Amino acid sequence: MTARTDLDWNGGRESWEMTGSTSTEWLIAMRAAATLAAAVGVGRFVFTPILPLMQTQAGVTPQLGATMATANYLGYLVGAVAAILVPVLGWTALAMRLSAVSVVASLAAMPLLTSPEAWIALRGIAGGGGAIMFVAAAGAVLNGISPRSRHLAGWAYGGVGAGITLSGAAVLLVALIGDWRIAWWAASALAAALTTLGWKLINPQPPGVTVPPPRKIPRPHRWFVPLVIAYFLEGVGYIVAGTFLVAAVTAAVPGPLGKATWIVVGLAAIPSCVLWAWLSVRVSHPTLLTTALGLQAAGMVLAGLDLGAVAAIVAALLFGGTFMGVTTLALDAGRHLQVPAAVAILSAMYAIGQTIGPVAVAPLLANGFHTALFTAGGVVAFSAVGTILLRIRYPHPRISLPSAAVPNPEPALQR
Repeated sequence: MTARTDLDWNGGRESWEMTGSTSTEWLIAMRAAATLAAAVGVGRFVFTPILPLMQTQAGVTPQLGATMATANYLGYLVGAVAAILVPVLGWTALAMRLSAVSVVASLAAMPLLTSPEAWIALRGIAGGGGAIMFVAAAGAVLNGISPRSRHLAGWAYGGVGAGITLSGAAVLLVALIGDWRIAWWAASALAAALTTLGWKLINPQPPGVTVPPPRKIPRPHRWFVPLVIAYFLEGVGYIVAGTFLVAAVTAAVPGPLGKATWIVVGLAAIPSCVLWAWLSVRVSHPTLLTTALGLQAAGMVLAGLDLGAVAAIVAALLFGGTFMGVTTLALDAGRHLQVPAAVAILSAMYAIGQTIGPVAVAPLLANGFHTALFTAGGVVAFSAVGTILLRIRYPHPRISLPSAAVPNPEPALQR
């Protein structure tokens, strides 16, 4: 089998132009986007813009904020592991809908309780419900959208960016007229609306979608193990910026710009997933993962340098333009490598990383967020170095085309 370079392979370009996406695939993508927006964009990440409000109005310390964030990620870990041990949780409508209700309810209950222990517990509940929703949405995308329509997966994962943008804008408006309590209630209402849009996502046999069986890849674990390690390190590093970026920028750039940073992150995340998915048809997963992780690490370091408003915006664009792109690429690579329960395994390792990240940097927060962001950037850079190992004879996915177009449909090995 001939080894090829990243840009030699153009089968993906031909399939992109020759094949259309069905209306059912679009419907799956949009419902998945709404589900991910509620579970992750709001359920998890609304805490980022609300944290500065809680610090000034409710007396939340950076250390308590880190603990609340850790509780959310620990809950996410529990949910992801549960989806591995009890796979039915990841593909039944009942499990997904109960998880969605738990996320909405936990957001609504935050203003009703005032003890740190209660806040920590509620953030954990939101994390567990969000994990089940994420696994369900990712499974619906990977199983219901054919490889030749993989750009739709980008639109689905872009729902996280939409949720971040909407919740960030809602919190920004609430800050002008209300307090942190109203911000949580607004987040709950937004999550409820998004959940309604994704309510009918789970459909075991979506009509009109035929995903051809992939070619068997021998010994996929030789690539899957480095992928899991890199994704774990990404979880450790990215979540520090995901939790403290707004607080760090607000401290360095007081005023509306600091509070609007999270909206910039969300706006960058929406099209980024589509862009990375589009690029994955032309360039190998390892190359794109290395690029995305390198850019993300640079953005984290830039955010910690306190170089002013322009630097803060650039840092937000780099972070927003890569963090969900990495997820899109990693989950697509896991699907391609045909490892059983790849989504749940990757999600669980990501969740372990997310749980470790805030705890690891908590001692560094006493004098601000700079050292924590530098440390996180270093971890993500190390993850980028690790993805280079994936390039060793990586079996690049080849989209199925008519036999006349592709006489040999085997995966093309990438160096």
